[in-house]
Amino acid sequence: MIVMKFGGTSMGSVVGIRTAAGVVSSSKSSHPIVVLSAMNGVTDTLLDAGKRAISGAEAEVAGILSAIRYKHDTLITELIPKDPRAEALNLRLGLIFEEMQKVFSSVLCLRELSTRARDLIGSFGELLMVQIFAERLRQEGDQAEAIDGREFIITKEESISSLIDFPETKKRCQKLKKIVEDGCVPVLTGFICATPEGVTTTLGRGGSDYSASIVGHCLEADEIQIWTDVDGVMTADPRIVASAQALRQISYKEAAEMSYFGAKVLHPKTIMPAADLNIPLRIKNTFNPYDAGTLITTESPKTHQGVKAVTSITGVSLVSIECRGMIGVPGTAQRVFLTLTRQKINVLMFSQGSSDQHISLVVGGQDGESTIQALEREFEPEILKRQVDRIVRISDIAIIALVGEGMKVIPGIAGRAFGVIGDTAINILMIAEGSSDLNLSFVVDQKDAPTAVQLIHEAFELHAG
Repeated sequence: MIVMKFGGTSMGSVVGIRTAAGVVSSSKSSHPIVVLSAMNGVTDTLLDAGKRAISGAEAEVAGILSAIRYKHDTLITELIPKDPRAEALNLRLGLIFEEMQKVFSSVLCLRELSTRARDLIGSFGELLMVQIFAERLRQEGDQAEAIDGREFIITKEESISSLIDFPETKKRCQKLKKIVEDGCVPVLTGFICATPEGVTTTLGRGGSDYSASIVGHCLEADEIQIWTDVDGVMTADPRIVASAQALRQISYKEAAEMSYFGAKVLHPKTIMPAADLNIPLRIKNTFNPYDAGTLITTESPKTHQGVKAVTSITGVSLVSIECRGMIGVPGTAQRVFLTLTRQKINVLMFSQGSSDQHISLVVGGQDGESTIQALEREFEPEILKRQVDRIVRISDIAIIALVGEGMKVIPGIAGRAFGVIGDTAINILMIAEGSSDLNLSFVVDQKDAPTAVQLIHEAFELHAG
């Protein structure tokens, strides 16, 4: 049994949907379960309409919903011949659009977008797509059933970081196994799930990858495949480095580091459910299906240069706390983290001098100002006493990360990286290295990030594979 997840780019056109359906049909002997994202851009458009509804922009909302319906109607016209099955499909989609209209009418009336309403609005793209894709598979001659993921993936709470109730989810997923055993292809919504009471929740942006991994874990699949629009996990962002190559095999740990530090091909949470049971993950290109893609397993092939990839995160902020008067005072770093935890601010990177004189951390760009305000409130007494000199922020910076399990046994990685950066007079603002020696990260000005990535990619000969 395999789980095959197709992303929004695969579902973004008639060609993509036809190709994806052909890939599924050709994999029937592997007993596939399909997990789908919404049509490319639809979820963002729906959430934008939700924001507009808060301000009472009824005409704008109506126009957006009409455009979404037109996009899906066009897909049906080109994918599904006019027959009774196409008419039945249109009726099913009509019911979904009716529910969508009711939700937006409520938001327009109340001028309020609750977490529940936002999650429900975000679910409609996937609900529409599974109906269309399942019908396309039936046109290919396969048995297929559109499945609402809210009936199978159960969360413990209502939030954007919903915790999965794996025992309950595993129990419910046995129904999917029965559907497969009966020779039918389940076509499951990604990204959306529900509480035990049936309240719609979501797994966050990119969560369809996570949905696939959850289902694969619960059914102990032979392989989980993530189908996208690139040939696998790349040695760098190909938009920055033209010579970037697809990696043929990496480890779960490397994949997790790469996804955390900016590799867009895989959602960060996807790794854990697969890794827990040593289920292979494979990244493949819908539009180049015969390419082997990237295989992610426990093992990682060794390379002579140690580094497998260089990634970057842009648009982040560096916050520094200079506290000469706090030297030797225990608990300073603890206060910093507790303060940010209370504000639900995620720290992407952290560096601290051994004397507690200088603490630096990197947060998302949208959290920069709130981080400064929270820390100034927390350390107000120390600021007044001049025990804390200042708390400052540098905006528009980037994290550059070198990733590779081989780094731990090869000396000179840092010297080589910083050497090529220094030769071009790029200023390094902060450095951090993981205790596992799997990752070396540093911070530069955002305008220097593309050059830094290109230089490191070339210095470690990542283009050579």
